[in-house]
Amino acid sequence: MHGDLPGILPIHRPQQRLHIRTRVPAQVLPAEQAPERGEEIIEPLRPPLHITQRLHRQDNDSPHQPARKHSCSTGWDRRLCVVADGRGLVGHVGAVLLRRLAGRTGLTVALAGVLPAGTGSGWRDRAAVVVQLAVAIALGAVNISDAEQVQAHHQGLFGPVASDSTTRRTLAAMDGEVPAKIAAVRARVRRHVWGLLALRPGGFPWVTVAGKRLHRWIVIDMDATIITAASKKDGASATWKKTYGVHPLAAWCANTGECLAMWLRTGSAGSNTVADHLRVLGAALTQIPGASAAEILVRVDGAGATHGLHEHLRDLNTMRRTVRFTAGWKITDEDEQAIAKLPETAWETSIRQDGSLQEGYFVAELTGLNTREGWIKGVRLIVRRVRPSRRHARDLTTFEKKTGWKYSITATNIAKMTRIPGSHQIQWLDALHRHHAIVEDHVRTNKAMGLHNLPSKSWQINEAWMLTCNLAADLDAWLRLLTLHDTDELAHAEPDTMRFRLYHLPARLANHARRRWLRIETTWPWAGAFTTSWRRLDALPAVT
Repeated sequence: MHGDLPGILPIHRPQQRLHIRTRVPAQVLPAEQAPERGEEIIEPLRPPLHITQRLHRQDNDSPHQPARKHSCSTGWDRRLCVVADGRGLVGHVGAVLLRRLAGRTGLTVALAGVLPAGTGSGWRDRAAVVVQLAVAIALGAVNISDAEQVQAHHQGLFGPVASDSTTRRTLAAMDGEVPAKIAAVRARVRRHVWGLLALRPGGFPWVTVAGKRLHRWIVIDMDATIITAASKKDGASATWKKTYGVHPLAAWCANTGECLAMWLRTGSAGSNTVADHLRVLGAALTQIPGASAAEILVRVDGAGATHGLHEHLRDLNTMRRTVRFTAGWKITDEDEQAIAKLPETAWETSIRQDGSLQEGYFVAELTGLNTREGWIKGVRLIVRRVRPSRRHARDLTTFEKKTGWKYSITATNIAKMTRIPGSHQIQWLDALHRHHAIVEDHVRTNKAMGLHNLPSKSWQINEAWMLTCNLAADLDAWLRLLTLHDTDELAHAEPDTMRFRLYHLPARLANHARRRWLRIETTWPWAGAFTTSWRRLDALPAVT
């Protein structure tokens, strides 16, 4: 019956009995019916309970009673048909939030000023291609082909899809001076966004460490990571971690979670190369609006324990700008000799990130006892000791095995920080540097934004892809900061959570009363957050 209806798949009812070929022992049949040994016969199959039906004997003396049907269906799939003929449906509808945000913050218009617009009916607006690619990456696209398929969901909203070849040509054109121009665009849009953040309830997101709020301090965290490659690509080589790929270096803003700057480097690039750190740090500082650049804190791991970086950070201080830093420190024999001179009374119990005591972990001031020369004046050395774990056992030095402690040292030029009482204390400075560990979260989230793998063999296209991934990360961070800051479940959500709860929602696009309506299922737990975000985007002031 259903087979006569257009668009409905016919329903094939299973036969009452299923027959297959099998081998059975001769003794299970009466003697006169028993086959020769090894002979194949056809016997009715008693299907399993979870497939069709079960045969029940009503009388032990009558083994051939008719079977009763027992359905294994739970009822949800009764009369259910699946077809692919829906119209007016939009998948990954969170794209409208990101695309709307790019428009309201002025990003799309600003990019149009630095990317060629072109003329002619077949020419695509390059700025729109880049923005839509960034949106697709935020939705989960991991290569150019994926981005094209994701955009196919949105033709009813954004118009025709940019093909993968068009996207590739757009990325290839982002060379020469174009990346610097795009960086200037990001800085200009960021200034506007940070101005809006200062106006929201709660104001700008200042960092809090061990109960102390770093008011008016912008915190920059620097770190490098490895992006592995499964095939030969330009610039890919063996890395110091004995893998194969590239080795980018980046800087993030701990206040907002934005990636301020990222530089794609070859896999063999060093971890503590001074010139690379200076380049990325300079690019990051240009991204910070002038009104917020008065007090800067730079945090870096042991790769930053170089004379050149410390001297550069010292020279960044001016009458209008204060720059402080914390950095890891490679322990040498001289350091261990200085640690050995510390009396037991010099050790203080360290504190956790919430300000409570961390029993069993101790810190001490090493400044003045160290004999190493050549470092900038005013550097303080803070040593931390912990009981070594089993995984640390093989890395312990002779001195550490003798004392039974594992040591680490932090270098800093912080004597005190303005408006932060107690910022001179070694326990708090130790906690401040350990808070740098959040950079690992930033690395993970940026990799989730299209940087787990680079999509092309071309170095130029991979550089442009990385820059577009940073635009995607910007849009994701700005959306949460501007429209979801009071939604606890989404304010600090990572990309996978945002995709599950907002970005990947389906909706129906309908026309009614001379308007287009995007209808989201009302039973979805975060439907209210979605519509609230849209309304707040509409309420953002226009870019001037």
